[in-house]
Amino acid sequence: MSLIDWDSSLSVGVAEIDEQHKKLVKMINELHEAMLQRRSTEIMKNLLKGLADYTVYHFSTEEKYFDKFGYPDAENHKLQHDAFVNKVSEFQQKYNAGQVSLGVEINQFLKDWLLGHIKGADKAYSSFFNSKGLK
Repeated sequence: MSLIDWDSSLSVGVAEIDEQHKKLVKMINELHEAMLQRRSTEIMKNLLKGLADYTVYHFSTEEKYFDKFGYPDAENHKLQHDAFVNKVSEFQQKYNAGQVSLGVEINQFLKDWLLGHIKGADKAYSSFFNSKGLK
């Protein structure tokens, strides 16, 4: 059972970025499924590493286009990315310090951030990128 189902409301109209967002949706759903099966602690280390890797890859893609096209709200958007990276780092530190019951907290954070960030900040650049020919 999925926590988040991908639909057009999550699309930013840029295929490359949508595919990357789908990967995050998949990670969130994997954690949710593991929690339902009471095995979230088994996958937590790999999930946190995957999130850290994802942020580097995904945020660099968006920021590359911000710089390339001169996106006017780039600085604010980058600050949101930095906050996400810091939160993932905080989760990793808690896990490494022995706090293994982070599943619910991480899942809620990811769900809220994904839906809020994509439907807010990311949707804001959608038409800008499209006007520059990025689809």
